[in-house]
Amino acid sequence: MSVLDDADRDALRGTLRAFIEREVMPHIDAWEEAGGFPRELYQRAGELGILGLGYPEELGGSPGDSTAIIILCEEFARTGAGGLIAGLCSHGIGLPPILNLGTDEQKRRFIPDVLAGRKIAALAVTEPSGGSDVANLKTVARRDGDHFVVHGSKTFITSGMRADYVTIAVRTGPPGLGGISMLVVEADTPGFTRTALDKKMGWWCSDTATLYFDECRVPVANLLGEENHGFLGIMQNFNRERLMLAAMAVAFAQVCLDESVAYARQRETFGKPLITRQVIRHKLVDMATRIHPVRTWLYQLAQRIDAGEWPIAEICMLKNAATQCVEFCAKEGVQIFGGAGYLRGAKVERIYRETKVLAIGGGAEEIMKDLAAKQLGF
Repeated sequence: MSVLDDADRDALRGTLRAFIEREVMPHIDAWEEAGGFPRELYQRAGELGILGLGYPEELGGSPGDSTAIIILCEEFARTGAGGLIAGLCSHGIGLPPILNLGTDEQKRRFIPDVLAGRKIAALAVTEPSGGSDVANLKTVARRDGDHFVVHGSKTFITSGMRADYVTIAVRTGPPGLGGISMLVVEADTPGFTRTALDKKMGWWCSDTATLYFDECRVPVANLLGEENHGFLGIMQNFNRERLMLAAMAVAFAQVCLDESVAYARQRETFGKPLITRQVIRHKLVDMATRIHPVRTWLYQLAQRIDAGEWPIAEICMLKNAATQCVEFCAKEGVQIFGGAGYLRGAKVERIYRETKVLAIGGGAEEIMKDLAAKQLGF
């Protein structure tokens, strides 16, 4: 992952902003109501190098670092739709196990088409029986000649319905951490089926699904890394996912503040703009007070990660701080908007509904506290 300089970051932000203004903003409300966005958007994003940020250029990637991912989240957050980021960037959790654990042949086979937007990648770890307790996952893969025969199910899978490649965690060995492997399941594999989960509180335009594996025969050639050694790949993936979720939370908190300031300036009550009321100005200051330190922490951690550190405890604490920040800012934003904030169409309304998925996805708030405590020796 190449570190960008300030000029590169400015250019990236300009590219993202122009793309979003042209390709997304005119349509996002309709996509939310329709429960999905066009598959063609992946290819248009791929053509600009947006999907390839931070991936090796020989695989079709483009220069990028952790700060670049934060910039991506900030720009896409301007849409007020977390489902768009989650769906368009589901490869951000689907591809890293391939990149980190896969052979050169596997990387060349799976990654370039996804970064170009021709294929869609997803990650499947969570199961109906549980999400955070990864060490006890129940989807089983038994070796049968040159195939693994997979049986089980996964749920709450982003891009689950239309993913061409699904990176899944399966049990190939004994109970516990040492019996987990990672496989890539291709969409046309016999025994692989899926059903949509489309009655969600938020992330409406994101494709979410439950996946079923019924004697699903996956080639051994699709095993990532060594058999029974996949848990480390999952944990590395979680760290980056948590950083991105924190970035999304901070970015959406800023959108809530920006939208609230704009509304308070144009909305009049008793003959004066709403922003002239001290109580409203104090709410805005309270929102800004929550955002500034969390954003600073986010950027600092991004720099440390790009320098080779993995401050796991701080990533966990940051994710919690960021999601608590957006929950506060969304709540105050809806309050400032009043009745208008309770109607669909206001960004604060949509963000308010989407706060909980950020606090649950990638590791729930309670799990983050427990993991941080262990890392800190408490």
